[in-house]
Amino acid sequence: MSQSAPVNPDTICAIATPKGIGGVGIIRISGSLVKSIAESITGSLPPPRYAQFCSFRNNEGEVIDQGICLFFPGPASFTGEDILELQAHGGPVILDRLQQAALDSGARLARPGEFSERAFLNNKIDLTQAEAIADLIESHTLEASRYALRSLQGEFSRLINQLLAAIIELRVFVEAAIDFPEEEIDFLQSGEVKQKLSALQKKLSEILQQAKSGRVLREGLSIVIIGEPNVGKSSLLNLLSGQSSAIVTDIAGTTRDTLRELINLDGLPVHVVDTAGLRESEDLVEQEGIKRAWHEISQADHILLLVDASLQQDIKSAVFWPQLKSTLELEAKVTLLRNKIDLCDEQPRSYFDESLGLHCIQLSALQKNGFDLLTEHLKKVAGITNKEEGGFIARRRHLDALQRAELSLLTAYTQLTQHNAGELLAEDLREAQQALSEITGEFSTDDLLGEIFSSFCIGK
Repeated sequence: MSQSAPVNPDTICAIATPKGIGGVGIIRISGSLVKSIAESITGSLPPPRYAQFCSFRNNEGEVIDQGICLFFPGPASFTGEDILELQAHGGPVILDRLQQAALDSGARLARPGEFSERAFLNNKIDLTQAEAIADLIESHTLEASRYALRSLQGEFSRLINQLLAAIIELRVFVEAAIDFPEEEIDFLQSGEVKQKLSALQKKLSEILQQAKSGRVLREGLSIVIIGEPNVGKSSLLNLLSGQSSAIVTDIAGTTRDTLRELINLDGLPVHVVDTAGLRESEDLVEQEGIKRAWHEISQADHILLLVDASLQQDIKSAVFWPQLKSTLELEAKVTLLRNKIDLCDEQPRSYFDESLGLHCIQLSALQKNGFDLLTEHLKKVAGITNKEEGGFIARRRHLDALQRAELSLLTAYTQLTQHNAGELLAEDLREAQQALSEITGEFSTDDLLGEIFSSFCIGK
């Protein structure tokens, strides 16, 4: 995708700082007319990468403001084109007038994300790095910003490119053996091909797990709190959110609708949903709340199932247990919380219950005992640890591409080991390569690029 010259002759401009009043506001201009626009507005073209103080004028010669002018000649710039940045005082009227001066000098308004799009099209960054720019700007937590920065620095791309290189190498060997049978390379019986294919599957699985953690950091972990009425669901929501978001009483059935909170749980963004108590009810309003609860359960990343530890109730006898068990893969998606241990003189602890096949945590939401155990457990559920050094941010489209590549490699392994189908093996390797190439943008469609860059802010 190397470009000998910028792919778009248009010159674009935009206000690159947020709307409102600030000490400094920036106008960014990129394209072939940058030099003439600089001379028109500032009277001269400053030396490359030299901060020059000057007056900004419109086409009538009227002074708009005074500030700093910076010139970055292409291709050694963010977009790969000539770039001009005008740093003025951050008043909206000043910035609007300065932008209009650029438009009057031949530029046009940039589309959302068009600067980053040009950087991608001019081979300055790949698609994952372009997306990481937006993710870094939109980060809600410190950990999310760290992961996004790693993606911007090329960590995700490096892993994908290494995997692609290994797939291409194996694919070349297989297709050469098919095309030149006289060489008598019996790759179908070769243990080397099987070994390399197994190594590819293992590496892809590792990257997929990291991507899942990166997706959670970007979008947040969706947690739904469920249980029978009056087991402490609202108290747990208040504990997690750090405020009185839900009404807490001794009256069963207080919560009739779903309550949502976005919280920062030790660097992990978590969307917490409190639901109506799951029970049989004749109340039409409560029935609707229970119906909504089941909908949230089906959509959640993880379920926190609360029981009242002081009642010593067998959870398997709960009226909702059969439906929950048939709906979900319990061990992977549900954590049992034995709440109200302050009423039965038990201590906080975290353990795996073999009889239920569930991880269990004993706590008191009211007394805030055992909250640290829950926090650490949720981070493990999300795949996030404080010792993670190689993490990167990821999006759902990345997960989709990785999962399609994983399926292709699995099918390829089956073709090799069970069917001795060399041509089908080669085709599966090609499909895996194409799926991974979508991640970095080496293989992409105009529709995909339009969808990605349209979500960026204008000026980036």
